[in-house]
Amino acid sequence: MGNKLSFITLMIALLAVGGCGHSVVTKTEGGVILSISEFDGLPVQVSVSGALNAGGIVAIEQITLSNIAKVAVTGNLNTVSIESYEVGFGRGDGGTILPGTVVRGIFGSAAVNGTVDFDNLPVLLADQLSTPPLSDLLPQNGGQDGQTGSDQTVLELRLRFYGHTLGGVAIESNTAVFSVNFVS
Repeated sequence: MGNKLSFITLMIALLAVGGCGHSVVTKTEGGVILSISEFDGLPVQVSVSGALNAGGIVAIEQITLSNIAKVAVTGNLNTVSIESYEVGFGRGDGGTILPGTVVRGIFGSAAVNGTVDFDNLPVLLADQLSTPPLSDLLPQNGGQDGQTGSDQTVLELRLRFYGHTLGGVAIESNTAVFSVNFVS
């Protein structure tokens, strides 16, 4: 009888603890919005050969993420830990060939109603610069986009950040979209 009573007590305690853990996650779910709120030093025109000669990185000088409370929240469970970002691509010039997506780990955190800045954030790497359509613009490859025949390629960069609140809820930012004109 004593073993049954101990087992029942243990099960009730486990259910109570499990229930508390679930309610903590539910309270933080959807409590904040991670927003790309500002950027400075956005590249508008980039020389592919110049970027490759300078180390193969095209970067945004500074970008700010804001952690915005949807409702009144207290405590730090809605602090967002930023873990990674990705840059996808589209074409703004009628072409269809795209560079590969950039996915990189990153570390930062933003308290509720706070911000975090990232300086010199790479948005294109040598891998993207040295493959079509951008590599087509290099003089040794003819200096023209292989699809459009133009000496320029217009890419739409689509930037998004990913992370978790300290309460364990996955969160992602809005997508910032901007166009960059690439030349030889």
